[in-house]
Amino acid sequence: MDINILDNKKHIHFIGIGGSGMYPLAQILHSQGYFLTGSDNNETETLDAVRKMGIQVFIGQKAENIQGADLIVHTAAIMEDNPELMAARASGIPVLERADLLGIVTSRYDNAVCVSGTHGKTSTTSMITQILYTAGVDLSAYIGGKLPCIGGSGIAGKSDILVCESCEFQDHYLKLFPDIAVILNVDADHLDYFGTLENVIASFRKFAQNTSKLLIVNGSDKNTMKAVEGIDKKIITFGTDSSCDYYPENVKHENGLLTVYDVMYRGERLGTVTLHVAGIHNVLNSLAAVAAAIECGADFEFIQKGLEDFRGAKRRFEKLGFEKGITVVDDYAHHPTELEATLNAAMEMNFNEVWAVFQPFTFSRTKILLDDFSRVLQIPDHAVLTDIMGSREKNTYGIFTRHLAEKISGCIYFPQNEDEEWTDERKYFNFGQICDYICANAHEGDLVITLGCGDAYKIAKMILKKLSKEE
Repeated sequence: MDINILDNKKHIHFIGIGGSGMYPLAQILHSQGYFLTGSDNNETETLDAVRKMGIQVFIGQKAENIQGADLIVHTAAIMEDNPELMAARASGIPVLERADLLGIVTSRYDNAVCVSGTHGKTSTTSMITQILYTAGVDLSAYIGGKLPCIGGSGIAGKSDILVCESCEFQDHYLKLFPDIAVILNVDADHLDYFGTLENVIASFRKFAQNTSKLLIVNGSDKNTMKAVEGIDKKIITFGTDSSCDYYPENVKHENGLLTVYDVMYRGERLGTVTLHVAGIHNVLNSLAAVAAAIECGADFEFIQKGLEDFRGAKRRFEKLGFEKGITVVDDYAHHPTELEATLNAAMEMNFNEVWAVFQPFTFSRTKILLDDFSRVLQIPDHAVLTDIMGSREKNTYGIFTRHLAEKISGCIYFPQNEDEEWTDERKYFNFGQICDYICANAHEGDLVITLGCGDAYKIAKMILKKLSKEE
């Protein structure tokens, strides 16, 4: 990767500019004076925001859309036979994948705060962004979800601070240039790529070694500490107890989603923090955010206000509605560890019953972690499963929802014809079955939570719509 590839470039064209990972990059490069164009296949709110910046967007992807561009950027989802990508390669115009461009962008900031971890990246990146935004810092941010205070998944500022969500998927975060690297936790995920937990730990070790100034790491997570063992960098720890630099005391869960605790730093009480997001995992996420914000120069009063104002990023225990006495929430959790943390938090909230509607994502993850999924889906009062969303994979694993459902006592699922391909028609029929079942069986005082990184949130919206129309 040529780190200087942006030098002397004037016109950059984004294939798939409406993607959540492309929009913040477009914001940052537009603010730095580059002329941008972009294309996408469907109109979205994000494209409206792109156009408001004065960027021309083409709907539909055609070879002529790249005319005049001297650099092409595309997402990993763009296929090799895409007309614009083929035209760029044929013409000799330099082409970058989104992850490569993000790496180059991080190298241009003196204080790039890169937030990694198997779980909690979006929430923690959002917390840090909210704190610094509240403190009046003119920062830039790159987030894997939408943060209401900045109106989207990114913001472009003029300071030397960039807060960047950093994903381990296929080692993408190893392309970044972190000045402050945050490691929230290290767990067995993306094993279709990494193969073993040891390989995951080794990858995070490489990420940690790439930081130029500071590591902020979870001192209570043994895999994280194994990843950074012996690394000659300044290290600050956060965790569950006083063995770490930052830790919580007097943790209290109040009124469902409210958590209050004292922030401790090496035995000294810094002050009390109020969180409007649930679970001990979010206490740890917020401690990481406190540490990062302090390193960026934020006063504790702004940390308190920023965290109190934070209501979660989109799809992170996001309350979608309340109908007929039933609370409906959506969460992005898709790995057993995330599910366990989210479901334990839900079960502590004094609802009558908790209905967990889970959409397994990818055949490989479902197959490899089948026993872990079955264990944590015993936590709620009721587990309801959708068909497996294969996403980028074909079902060469011979895994189906019934294999998971049969391991969970009382699990509800709707058997499919296993010769049937995953289609939108099949998916929405399945979603409709689940919606009807929940609406017929959930009662006043219950919590319904849809879970998964696919589109299970659509079931939540279907449930709210159906409940609102019932007499």
